[in-house]
Amino acid sequence: MLDFFFKPKTVAVIGASREPGKVGHDVLRNLLDFNFPGHIFPINPKADEILGLKAYPSILEVPEDVDLVVIAVRAPFVPEVIDQCGQKGVKAAVVLTSGFKETGLEGAKLEKKLVETARSHGIRIIGPNCLGILDTYSRLNATFAGLKPIKGEIGFFSQSGALCLAVLEWSKAEKIGLSRFVSLGNKCDVNEIECLRMLAEDPHTKVIMGYIEGITDGRAFTEVACEVAREKPVIIFKSGTTAAGARAASSHTGSLAGSEQAFEASVKRSGLIRAKTLREFFNLALYFAFMPPLAGPYLGIVTNSGGPGIVAADACENSALELPSLSSETVEKLRKVLPPYASFYNPVDITGDADAARYEKTLEVLIEDQRLNGLLVILSRTATVNPDEVAEILTKDKAQKPIVACFLGEESVKKARKKLLKGKVPHYEYPEEAVKVLEKAWLYEWWRKKPPAKVKKLKVNFKQVAETLQIVRSEGRSHLLDHEVKQILEAYGFVFPKSLVARTTDEAILAAKVIGYPVVLKVLSPQIQHKSDVGGVKVNIRDEEELIKAFEEIIINVRKRLPGISVLGVIVQEMAPKGKEVIVGFIRDPQFGPLVMFGLGGIYVEVLKDVTFRLAPLAKEEALEMIREIKAYPVLKGIRGEPEVDMDSLARAIVSMGQLAADFPELSEGEVNPLIVGPKGQKTIAVDARLSLGGEK
Repeated sequence: MLDFFFKPKTVAVIGASREPGKVGHDVLRNLLDFNFPGHIFPINPKADEILGLKAYPSILEVPEDVDLVVIAVRAPFVPEVIDQCGQKGVKAAVVLTSGFKETGLEGAKLEKKLVETARSHGIRIIGPNCLGILDTYSRLNATFAGLKPIKGEIGFFSQSGALCLAVLEWSKAEKIGLSRFVSLGNKCDVNEIECLRMLAEDPHTKVIMGYIEGITDGRAFTEVACEVAREKPVIIFKSGTTAAGARAASSHTGSLAGSEQAFEASVKRSGLIRAKTLREFFNLALYFAFMPPLAGPYLGIVTNSGGPGIVAADACENSALELPSLSSETVEKLRKVLPPYASFYNPVDITGDADAARYEKTLEVLIEDQRLNGLLVILSRTATVNPDEVAEILTKDKAQKPIVACFLGEESVKKARKKLLKGKVPHYEYPEEAVKVLEKAWLYEWWRKKPPAKVKKLKVNFKQVAETLQIVRSEGRSHLLDHEVKQILEAYGFVFPKSLVARTTDEAILAAKVIGYPVVLKVLSPQIQHKSDVGGVKVNIRDEEELIKAFEEIIINVRKRLPGISVLGVIVQEMAPKGKEVIVGFIRDPQFGPLVMFGLGGIYVEVLKDVTFRLAPLAKEEALEMIREIKAYPVLKGIRGEPEVDMDSLARAIVSMGQLAADFPELSEGEVNPLIVGPKGQKTIAVDARLSLGGEK
């Protein structure tokens, strides 16, 4: 896929310039300097020759077929140039020119014209407003960057030209080569999804790096990323995920969801390795470019200084990694090579008077310990240790076990760091950075090895939901009434307390007698989403006197806070059994579709924000992962003698909510809050719920 961009036999630079510093000149210079093996045709109506190559006034006058064009003319002329390329039979164009949709409405119109013209001729476009493309194996450097790329195994795509330049700088500084490189720019045609597929199929690409700002089709991106990540590590850095990008919503779920939550849910499903900072972006690439997979979470640490070792141990404690005890056999071997005042446990402190030989003997022992999946070697510069000698030891081919280094210091370890990188040993400035990289390496390998989760459809009453929604739509409403919400959720397996609607205190008294005390009273109004916020809920009502008082207080509270609102009455509801309060909801993201939320429930959910998200529909395994992810998970597991909640019932509720969201795109958002979940044998009860229309019809 897209090979016609990266393996052309002929390239034309339209807008080639005789003047150094101009984009059209620099692209031509890069093609020549990188020894492109095919024919290069400069296109410039005012020049006969540029950089020793015969120039042509138009692409139409080039005497050969042209596989790839690189366009560097002013924006208003680009559609016309693309039309000429179509007449010539060109199928691939890289448009470097800026001045399109990134500049505003007029630029967007021009870009639309560009796309329409290209599609009429079957031309694929990378750009516009981009830095260009390169392939180090086909000797194609069709960029205007000022750096010569190094051949390697990292494929990179980016929506930012500045990030492209940063990656080229990093590649040169760390002597880490690239395979293919794509600056997507405005991605009017070729996008991040196609880049993922293309780099997955490229035999020279071992690791994929990508910088993205926005995703056009989140569902397709997730699906493709999931396929690619099972074959190659994909490291992604995404910007534009703050709350500023989130849309307003009336439910708790909506207020907590945003572009960040949607993208993170995509990452969890697809196995992408996400970098949260640019520094981590490069740190991760360094590891995956050099090291074999980290087969397990068990890390061994070697240090010549106690402090940094403790820092690394603390970082492990707060990660998915573990510091296992060393085997008795390993400890005995260490006692033979280390002084008696050393620490023979994990971390292994070989003390401040250690030299390179002590490092080497210690590593020889630890590499043989089958309990350890990887090693972190920390060095603090002392009078007795030569960092260069230790670096030399680490670069020896000792085992297929990942080893990363952290040499603390600046000038004193600068030469050693270069030696480590040359020997393909990742080096990190601080212990915490090394641990974070190793953690993500392990989590990626864990995800890659586990069987893909399969979504299994639950048996539900689809017809009942469709009929209820048809009634709501026919009445022109977006918010569903309580009894409609109940009908829909019951059709998907949710269980509600017994409830009756009462318009007067007499009806409320009769309803309470039928249901049985204690009861709960809730205001019934199509215009009220959060009943507690307006004093519309009274709980644990135990007799008739309390009921009358509570009924009157609810009506007074609502009339006072929301004068003129329509109140249809009060719901008299059975008191739910004791249990843990959680929330299960969904919201519809513009790019990624329905997102399911799970977390600690009740009225404080927006304050505590102990929630997690997944894409819907989802498998039971994903629902169980969601349960384990929240901070309150130990509470659900049972503390101080309390029983564990019914995890299967809870997981089913999460899966059901996801299936409802996927089955009915016209539902924009919804939630059950609180959902009362108790131990096995006790029914999981939906105490309060809401649903809203407004999604796709």
